[in-house]
Order: sequence, then structure tokens, then C-alpha cells
Amino acid sequence: MTAQGRATTRAVFCTVAMALVVLYVVVDVVLQLLPPHYSVMSDAESDLAVGPFGWAMQVNFAARAVMSGCVVVAVLLTGPPSGRRTAGAVLLGIAGLCSAALVFFATDVNRPGEFGMRPRTAIGTVHVVFATTGFITVLAALVLLTLWLSGARRSRRAATVFLVVACAGLLFLASSLILAPHVVGLAERSCIAGILGWAFAAAASLRGQRKRGTVSRFSRRDRVLT
Repeated sequence: MTAQGRATTRAVFCTVAMALVVLYVVVDVVLQLLPPHYSVMSDAESDLAVGPFGWAMQVNFAARAVMSGCVVVAVLLTGPPSGRRTAGAVLLGIAGLCSAALVFFATDVNRPGEFGMRPRTAIGTVHVVFATTGFITVLAALVLLTLWLSGARRSRRAATVFLVVACAGLLFLASSLILAPHVVGLAERSCIAGILGWAFAAAASLRGQRKRGTVSRFSRRDRVLT
């Protein structure tokens, strides 16, 4: 594939990724307003997949997986090969597969008066395993890919900001599960907001490379990892 062809293909995948991020947020907000009216503060986002409109959230999980795949392709089409780029892309791909798995394994919704995330069934337990694995792998991917992006000519400040938000959200989620289970929903959503924001910012940055060509001026440390 020619350099121009790679740039054009990358731009297409980046555009699709950005559109899917927006779609994900819109669906999330709309579902939050529909029955059974789960709490943003105390109910996990995955609860939206349980109820009369749960199918829409299942589609959203699948869309997040496709979005992750689009970002992976865009990353692999950018710049020379490097250790950070490859490892980050693999981890992001795994996180996308975990998101896709959530379509088939519904979470256990808390009973009245219950808070936190306490699976009661085998399916609910599998859901938690995939969700937890997805959170850990995607944040590891974001760290590696942000370091890779920061080696380019222009700083990827937005991606870095959203990475901080995502990491802070995960720490918030972990602590809330132990100390304040009644705010688990807010904590989880803050982490997801950081992840989605990073994906949008990174895709926008890589899409902008269409006019400038491939990412240049990678750091010496990143070249050593090639």
C-alpha cells in the first residue's frame, strides 16, 4: 500500500472510530432516561443492558468493540513499527474483545437496597471478569499508546488529559467498591468517559496525519523498542 493509500485508509478508520464514540455517548444518555431509570450515581453502566431497552446497550457494547478495532488499525497504519505501538495495539484489541463479550454475558442487577457490584450468577460473574479485564487492558494500552503518540512532533495533550481522567476514574472505582459502594456508578462512568475521550482524541490526532504524512520524530527510546 502506498503512503497516500495508508493515509487515506487511516483517515477512514479514525473517522469511524470518532463517530462510534459519539454514538456510544448518545445511546448511553438516551438509555439513562428510559425505563427502568437506573441511577447514574449507584448503578453500573452495564445495568443498562438489562431491561426493555437492554438490546440497545448490547449494540453499544459491540460498537465499543468495533471502535477499539478501528483505533487499532489506525495505530498500525501510522509511523514505523515500535514496541509501544505494537503492545498498545494488542492490548487495545483485547479490551475490544472484552467489550464484545459483554453482549453475551449480562450483569446481575442489584436488588433494592444493594450497592456495589456483587454477581450472584455464573453469567454475572463472567460479566465482571470480562469487564474488569477490559478496564485493566484498555488503560495499559492507553498508557503505552499515549507515550508513543507523545513522541511525535506535536504533543497529544488531549489524549494525555483523558488518560489521566481514565486512570483517576479507575482508582475512584476501585476505592468506591470498598469504601463507598453507593457511588460505584459515578466512578465507573468517569473511567469510561476518560477512555472514550482518549479514543476520540487519539483518532482525531491520527486522522490529522493525513495531510502531514506519517507521524514523525519518534523519541529515541521508542526507536530502541522497535
